[in-house]
Amino acid sequence: MKPGKVYLVGAGPGAPGLITVRGLECLRRADVVVYDHLVDESLLQSVPPHAERVYVGKSAGRHTMPQGEINDLLVSRAKSGKAAVRLKGGDPFVLGRGGEEAEALAQAGIPFEIVPGVTSATAVPAYAGIPVTHRGLSSYFTVVTGHEDPGKPESGVPWDILAQGTGTVVILMGVSNLADIAGKLMEHGRPGSTPVAAITQGTWTSQRTVVGTLADIAGKASGSGLRPPAVIVVGEVVGLGEGLNWFESLPLFGKRVLVTRPRHQAAALVELLAERGAQPIEFPAIEIEPVADLTALDEAIAGIEGYDWVVFTSVNGVEAFFGRVESLGLDARCLKGVRAGAIGTATADALRRWGVRADFVPEVFTSQGLLDGFQNLSVEGQHFLLPRGDISGQDLVDGLVGQGARVDQVTVYRVVTPEELPEDVKGMIAGGEIDVITFTSPSAVNGLLSLMGEQRGFVQMATIACIGPTTAAAAAREGLAVDVVAQEHTVSGLVEAIEHRFSGTRS
Repeated sequence: MKPGKVYLVGAGPGAPGLITVRGLECLRRADVVVYDHLVDESLLQSVPPHAERVYVGKSAGRHTMPQGEINDLLVSRAKSGKAAVRLKGGDPFVLGRGGEEAEALAQAGIPFEIVPGVTSATAVPAYAGIPVTHRGLSSYFTVVTGHEDPGKPESGVPWDILAQGTGTVVILMGVSNLADIAGKLMEHGRPGSTPVAAITQGTWTSQRTVVGTLADIAGKASGSGLRPPAVIVVGEVVGLGEGLNWFESLPLFGKRVLVTRPRHQAAALVELLAERGAQPIEFPAIEIEPVADLTALDEAIAGIEGYDWVVFTSVNGVEAFFGRVESLGLDARCLKGVRAGAIGTATADALRRWGVRADFVPEVFTSQGLLDGFQNLSVEGQHFLLPRGDISGQDLVDGLVGQGARVDQVTVYRVVTPEELPEDVKGMIAGGEIDVITFTSPSAVNGLLSLMGEQRGFVQMATIACIGPTTAAAAAREGLAVDVVAQEHTVSGLVEAIEHRFSGTRS
């Protein structure tokens, strides 16, 4: 059998967005992924469903699998003809034992490729606002390990030379030996007043920076409860961090925000929250499913020319309706002569992707806003089609009928609640570890409270943020005190409202 190939891929320093394009390409084609402790597991969402996932993480005092067994695992999977990705934190060739793994593959005659990653040695200081070089302060930097092989007869790090220089020293894996490292540098002549930064959980939203000097950093780090993983930076460049620490200064830095939208719609909200420094935690409190019986929808599409208006109240309605149109061998031309209405810019954008420009979008993205707009358009005697979900309210229908319109509703999708809430998410809510819970629909409110069961009261421990008044009213009916309602009833408006709520505060 022709052997497969092993890709030694650097996953970057922590934040999943810092993996390289080539690294993602390898993950998407993998048959096996062997990954480390410091790899963000969200990266595994890019892996094909059939792929084997093997965790071989190592943390302080705890090794899931010895290095020799990891090497053997990579060789055996490749010999069976598989494409294996060895996903390692940072860069595989910077203090990551990637060289040892490559040697084992070469000796076994296994084809391999090295995919460099963003090393924590430069990325983590950058996320703390510390440039490792600066024309006026440091012309070079040195990366060293703070945790050498205990079997070595003597240290391979020239602490005496590093102490005499003026360049920046970046130390990886040195938290447990910080006092000893600082002592060696001072013993060999580096002034005790030299600035030092210890950065834990770098590039994650739990990042924290402790600043001191060689003389006191060990005590400050210990007193603050600093734990691995951490990057230690020694040198005058540390002083720049106070003014340049852009990441920890983001408006929602460190806030844990629960996103309850259906997973296929959550990406935009998750991205906007992450851009502002929040830690989005995805849990879809509802899911969208197709209807089993398509007879009514097919009849509505077949008779679409008999309608004056087709009005969409959600992106889900647009996707379900036009998905069926496409399945029937039709396209947007079937709406020729029929005007289209949409509640909100997101729904209008969804229509545009199917080749339809909305004829009417209300200024206020609610059913009442839509009704107010149609009042000015004089729709008496006109025929409306509303493709909607199975639990949509009656207000829009009653309002249009009250204006003299004829209205047909057709169910194009179902809203269902997942069977259970993951215990870790439920525990975070009950433990007060969630700062904000976002709701973008009444059904998401009902779904989350249903899943919480007898623990639903703990939901109120978080700030409750709703995309608009309709969702806020649904939350209020369930006994929740709503803290944030977006003025612009969009995902970006919701994030802006949350940011305004927390302006001037830090977790």
